[in-house]
Amino acid sequence: MNVKARAGNADVKTKSESFVSHLPSLKVSTIFAMTFGFFGVNMAFSLQQSQMGRIFQTIGANPNNLGFFFILPPLAGMVIQPLIGKYSDRTWTRFGRRMPYLFIGAPIAAIVLVLLPNAGSFGFGYGSAAALWFAAIATLFMDLSSNVCMQPFKMVIGDMVNEDQKDMAWSWQQSFSNLGGVLASLVPFFLAFIGLSNVAQKGEVPITVKLAYYLAAAVLLLTSFYTIAKVHEYNPEEYALYHNIDLTKQKKQPSLWTLTKKAPRVFWEISIVQFFTWFAILYSWTYAAGAISLNVWHTSNPSSAGYQAAGNWYGVLTCIQAVASVLFGLLVQARTKPEHRKAWYVFGLLAGALGFVLIFFIHSKWLLVLPFCLIGITYITMNTQPFSLLTEALNGENEGAYLGLFNCAICLPQIAASLCSFFIFPMVGHSMPAMFLVGGVSLVLAAFSVRFIHSKLSKPVKL
Repeated sequence: MNVKARAGNADVKTKSESFVSHLPSLKVSTIFAMTFGFFGVNMAFSLQQSQMGRIFQTIGANPNNLGFFFILPPLAGMVIQPLIGKYSDRTWTRFGRRMPYLFIGAPIAAIVLVLLPNAGSFGFGYGSAAALWFAAIATLFMDLSSNVCMQPFKMVIGDMVNEDQKDMAWSWQQSFSNLGGVLASLVPFFLAFIGLSNVAQKGEVPITVKLAYYLAAAVLLLTSFYTIAKVHEYNPEEYALYHNIDLTKQKKQPSLWTLTKKAPRVFWEISIVQFFTWFAILYSWTYAAGAISLNVWHTSNPSSAGYQAAGNWYGVLTCIQAVASVLFGLLVQARTKPEHRKAWYVFGLLAGALGFVLIFFIHSKWLLVLPFCLIGITYITMNTQPFSLLTEALNGENEGAYLGLFNCAICLPQIAASLCSFFIFPMVGHSMPAMFLVGGVSLVLAAFSVRFIHSKLSKPVKL
C-alpha cells in the first residue's frame, strides 16, 4: 500500500517500504528542520562539558569535591526526561505534541546560561558556600531546562522517521549538535585571541567565558524557535495510522513503573553499554582541563595563566573533537545500514578507549589532537547507535516515555562515576590524567557489552 500524506504543513514523500514500520519517507528539508535545532541545544551542553570544571575551580571549588557538582545535572535529567516523555506522549495540541515543551524549555535555559558564569560576580566570596551553591543550583536548572529542550528533538525522530532514514536523522542531529559544540568551544579561545582578557580577579570567571555563555543563550533561542516554526507533527489519526496502533489505547496512560517493567529486552541490554560509556565520559568532563594543565602546562593552580590557557586549549580540542564527530557522522554513520549498527557501535567505543589512554601519556598540546579525534568518533557513535537500536524495537505507542526512561541509562552512570570519584581519585594519587585510564577501561567494557544486544536488524558482533 502506498500512502501520500501531509502532516500539518510537513510534506512527506510516497511511503517507501521500511523495515519495521509504516512511516513514510520524509523530505530532506523536514529532517533538516527537526535536527538542526540541536545545534543550539548542544551549545549549552558543550559549555557544560568544556567549562564547568573550569568555572567551579575558578570560583574556589576543591578539586577533590568536583564530583559532587557533576552529580546534579544527570540527576536532573534522570527525573525530567521520563516525565517529559510520558506526558508528551499524551499531549495533542494544535501546536504539536513535542514542540510545546521546547517552547517552554528554551527561554528558561537561555536565562540560566546567562546566570551561571556570573556565579563569582555577585560578591559571595572566593570559595564561599554561597558562591558554590549558587553555581550548583544554576547548573541544576541549566540541565533541567536543557533536558526539556533536548527531549522533543529526540522524540520527534522516533515519531516521524522510518528505519530507512533513521540513521541519517540521528547522525544529522548529532552532527549539528557537534557543530554547536564547535562554536561553543572556540568562542573563549577566539575572544582571547582578539585581545579580551582571559583572566579575571580571584573568584571570577573571565569575560571570554561569560560571553561564550551569552552567545549560547541567544543561539539556543533562535535554533529552537526555528524548529518549532518548521516542524509540523502528525495529528493523532495520522500517528496511529503510520505506527499501526489503536488510537483508543492512546487515551490510556500506564505509569512509568509499569512501562519500565514491560520494557523490551534490548532496552536493558543497551542500558548496560550506556552505563560503561557514560561512566567514562563523565571523567573526561570533570578532569580534562586539569589533566591538560598538568601534563602540558605543568600547573594545577586554577588561578594561574597556565591553567586558564589549558582551559582555552581544551576548548580548541573539544572543537576538534566535534569536527571529527561531524565528519564521521556524515561520512560513515549517516550511511550506516541497519544490519551494521552493532559493528559500528563497537568500533566507535574502542576508538574512544584508545583516545582516553593516549591522553594519560601525551604531554604535547598538539599531539593531543589525535586522542580527541578518536573521542569525537565515540561521541557521534554513542549518541546515534543506541537510539537507532532502541527505537527499532519500539512500536510507537509509548515511544516518548521509553526514550525519556532511556535517559536514565545516561544519567545513572554519571551519578555513579561522580560518587566513585570520591575514592577512585585518591586511589590514583589525585592524578587527573590517571582518571582517563579509568575511563579507557570503562569504554572497553562498553564495547564488549555490545555483543549481548539483541537486535532485529543488526548482525551479531564477535569480540
